[in-house]
Amino acid sequence: MLRKRRKNYLGPSLSLSYDEPLHIIKGKGQFLFDKNGKKYLDAVNNIQHVGHCHPKITEAFLNQNEKLNTNTRYLDETILNYAEALLEKLPAPLSKCYFTNSGSESNDLALRMARNRVKSLETIVLDGAYHGHLTSLIEVSPYKYNGLGGEGAVDHVHAVPMPDPYRGKYRGPDSGSSYANEIKTLLDELTSKGKKVSSFIAESVMGCGGQIFPPKGFINMAYEEVRRSGGVCIADEVQIGFGRLGEHFWGFESHDVVPDIVTLGKSIGNGHPLSVLVTTDEMAEDFNNGMEYFNSFGGNPVSCTIGIAVLEILEEEQLQENAMNVGSKLLSMLSDIKSRYSEIGDVRGKGLFMGIEFIQNKTNLEPDGRIASLVVNEMKNKGILLSTDGPDHNVIKIKPPLVFNDENAHYLAENLDATLSKVLEMRKNDI
Repeated sequence: MLRKRRKNYLGPSLSLSYDEPLHIIKGKGQFLFDKNGKKYLDAVNNIQHVGHCHPKITEAFLNQNEKLNTNTRYLDETILNYAEALLEKLPAPLSKCYFTNSGSESNDLALRMARNRVKSLETIVLDGAYHGHLTSLIEVSPYKYNGLGGEGAVDHVHAVPMPDPYRGKYRGPDSGSSYANEIKTLLDELTSKGKKVSSFIAESVMGCGGQIFPPKGFINMAYEEVRRSGGVCIADEVQIGFGRLGEHFWGFESHDVVPDIVTLGKSIGNGHPLSVLVTTDEMAEDFNNGMEYFNSFGGNPVSCTIGIAVLEILEEEQLQENAMNVGSKLLSMLSDIKSRYSEIGDVRGKGLFMGIEFIQNKTNLEPDGRIASLVVNEMKNKGILLSTDGPDHNVIKIKPPLVFNDENAHYLAENLDATLSKVLEMRKNDI
């Protein structure tokens, strides 16, 4: 009945997860519950960063909503308190906040700022990247413009090879300089044509690209080349920021760089529409060209109160440390499973952000999205929620709420092992 109503009232391009979709009616912590009361371990929902329906966030929302919710044209302490708390987590010279409602809005604003500063549209992106659903962001998202329904790249967007040290153009842990040289070559080509780059936008760790951790040195060298050419470096932290990597609070810290612009979203409001762009004084002054920046709901008191609550919960419950400890144990268990299945080509991750890549064989590393899909659907039947990603949809992504614990990690690994064995037996029988 619900699927029929959905078809009647919602656009057909909105997708559902799993071969047999779930009707979820409740969430708590790292768990979701369907209409029949069945409990599911949520191992993929990175939006509810500190857990589904966290009581502190619910209380903060209700208390502030009873008092005031309006726009930023009035003086208000809440937005300043949140901006101050957020900036304490960021390195200098990042010092100015612009509030939006989604990661897409923040990334769109980042492109606008960079293009205003450099007076150019030329943009460098990573192949396989996704940065949002606005028209401007589909244009800089090869994951979309090279996918089904896509129309290819526009003239001012230039994709360099995905910095994938496992199955990419260059391979191995020392491939960073080779990938960075691709950017240098592109910049030289643009210069020879009398063009200049406005920005290089990249996730510090790629999400939709397939949980790709760029090789050491790539981001650092890429930033150096782009800045040498006068371009702006934008770090898209929408999927991986806020302590998820465990070892570092921000993804860009793992590359020993400081971006000119950082964009945040998804996790910072724990499901509430909240996003922030943070930049330098210099960038902010350039953008102050007479055209007002205004966002009706960006930075409203309710959203900022929730943002403060998320930061407090991260500290009080030591969730960054939890991500590091639980993530390292889970990664070890997944690596053990990998050693027993030739169909798993790679297991990679930091903190509670990891990927399991499936291949057809270890000679040519051809992707196997079919196994990944079967495993995800079978795991759902066992009460564990995962999903696939990457251009070939052959990577199972794991990025649960940061309250994910040791027991959850063991449960996931044990069931994955059993499920993979079952799926491979089923496939053998089909053959």
